[in-house]
Amino acid sequence: MNTVKLQKYIADCGLMSRRAAEAEIALGKISVNGRTASLGDRIDPDSDEVLYLGKPVLPRTNGYTYIMLNKPVGVVSTMKDDEGRRTVAELTEDVGARIYPIGRLDMYSEGLLLMTNDGELCRRLSHPSSEKEKIYSVTLVGDVSDATVSALSRPMTIIEADGEPYRLRPCPTELISRGNGETVIKITLREGRNRQIRRMCDSIGLKIKRLVRISEGGISLGTLPRGKWRHLTSDELDILKKSENIK
Repeated sequence: MNTVKLQKYIADCGLMSRRAAEAEIALGKISVNGRTASLGDRIDPDSDEVLYLGKPVLPRTNGYTYIMLNKPVGVVSTMKDDEGRRTVAELTEDVGARIYPIGRLDMYSEGLLLMTNDGELCRRLSHPSSEKEKIYSVTLVGDVSDATVSALSRPMTIIEADGEPYRLRPCPTELISRGNGETVIKITLREGRNRQIRRMCDSIGLKIKRLVRISEGGISLGTLPRGKWRHLTSDELDILKKSENIK
C-alpha cells in the first residue's frame, strides 16, 4: 500500500496549499473514511475517501477539474455579469480552480450544470453537433391533455432570433403526473437550441411553472442539493468522454 501525507494529497488535488490543508485539518474540516482527520495522518489515494466540508477531495484528471452544480433559479450561467446578477462563479468559488460552464441554463431554469477547465472537452460538448442527450423535468400550469403532451414529441418549427424558421427534431416526451392544477412531464433533447423547451411550449400555448435539467450526457443530478456542487466521479467522467469519443 502506497500512502502519502494527507496534506500533500489535498495539495496535489489542487484544492489548496499544504499549509492551508494543515490548518483545515487542525480545524476538523477534513475527514478520512468518515473519521475526522488529524495532523500527521497518511492515506492511500487509491482506497481512502477524503472529504472537505462534506465534499469529496479527488485527484486531478490530467490537470483538469470537472464538477456538477445544481444551479438554482435566478442565477446566470456565466462567470461574471454586467448587470450585477448572481452568477455560477459565486456558487463555485471554493472549487479551487478556475472553471466555466459546459453550455448554459437560462436564468429561470435550474438543475444540472456541468463545469470544467478542460477547454477541449467543453468545446466538443457545447457544440450543437454533439447531440448529447439532455433530460428535463418540466412542470406545466394546468391539467394538460394527453394529446397536447404528445404534440411536444412531434417535429416542430420554431423561429430563430434572425427570423428564420428552424425545424426541430422530435423530442421524446413522457407524462409523469397530472393533478392539482399542474402537469409534470419529462422531455429528452438532443439539440441545443436557445431556450428550446420554453419556445416549444410557447408555440402550443403551454405555460411553464418549473424547468429542471435532471440529466446530461448520461450523468444524473441525483440528490445534489440546490446551489451545491460536487466533483464528477471517475465513472461519470468516463461516461461523459465516451459520449463524445474523447480520450
